[in-house]
Amino acid sequence: ISQLHAHAERGGYVLGVCNGFQILCETGLLPGALMRNASLHFVCRPQALKIESTNTAYTSAYSGASDVVIPVAHHDGNYFADDATLNTLEGEGRVGFRYASGQNPNGSARDIAGILSENGRILGMMPHPERAIGGHEGGTDGLGVFESLLSAA
Repeated sequence: ISQLHAHAERGGYVLGVCNGFQILCETGLLPGALMRNASLHFVCRPQALKIESTNTAYTSAYSGASDVVIPVAHHDGNYFADDATLNTLEGEGRVGFRYASGQNPNGSARDIAGILSENGRILGMMPHPERAIGGHEGGTDGLGVFESLLSAA
């Protein structure tokens, strides 16, 4: 964990997917917490997401796109933060992804699926972009996360 913090403090890029998002929150690299899904059931399915901004190191390859489908697979994916934190995240443009309107699979506050650190170099997200990169998994919409990161690096 100390090496992860040191890497982040040096300005390194960090991507935390699913349980990785939980770890980023638990170690204080991102605000908030991930709780048990509101339904109390494991959710595994393709999930429609809204890209909040294509002006980040993780979303720039989605330029011109506003919606993607990326799989989710989690039991503890319900993002929670207090209202002040949520207002800060939204006000600073640090919400990277949201679940499409009416399709929130876990009860996450304000439909948040992924958030960014203050410097935009750390992204935590519940959906699994690595499960949608080659087409044979059911799509290629996750590829943009990695193409964006490669361009930023």
